[in-house]
Amino acid sequence: MTSHPAAAALLAEGGQHNSLQPWLTGGGALLILVLLLVVTVSFNKDR
Repeated sequence: MTSHPAAAALLAEGGQHNSLQPWLTGGGALLILVLLLVVTVSFNKDR
């Protein structure tokens, strides 16, 4: 088994892979959403 299917099997069984950090994933998603919000608001010239 290679590392990717093994990691997927581990996650499917309810375990947590060592390299997956929920706070890092959530923080990255939040940063991307905030950047999208800033870009959207900055291009909104209707007001």
